[in-house]
Amino acid sequence: MEQTFAKTLSANDVGTTGGHMGGILVPKGDGELLAFLPKLDPGVLNPSAWIDCTTPDGETLRLRFVYYNNRLHAPRGTRNEYRITWLTKFLREVGAREGDAFEISGSGDSNRYRIRVVPAKAEKPEVDDEGPLRIRLSSSAWRRVH
Repeated sequence: MEQTFAKTLSANDVGTTGGHMGGILVPKGDGELLAFLPKLDPGVLNPSAWIDCTTPDGETLRLRFVYYNNRLHAPRGTRNEYRITWLTKFLREVGAREGDAFEISGSGDSNRYRIRVVPAKAEKPEVDDEGPLRIRLSSSAWRRVH
């Protein structure tokens, strides 16, 4: 089944804060999104999987989905987070800005996905067919696109 997830890009995601971007954060509590991405073994230090992503231009990029988990494996470890890395060049080439949406689509049963950046002005708010227009507020910048 085809699925699409989108993340509203932060200033840090697009590199405008001047800091070193460690990739786009994937929330540990989002089971649906984690099930969509390759399964990573938390019993291994910093497990990762390479995922092939096709851009709107037809180029295939290899991104890395990684679980930085040294907090679980080292006495002084501090990291316990999932990230999608190797995106910096793509985000710069497409002119991604804070507030734009990074979308990743696929069937979730292989390591092949499609990615794109949707400019903020082109995004449409979610519509509830049962009533008036509603805006969904979330503590996560990620959301499933229906």
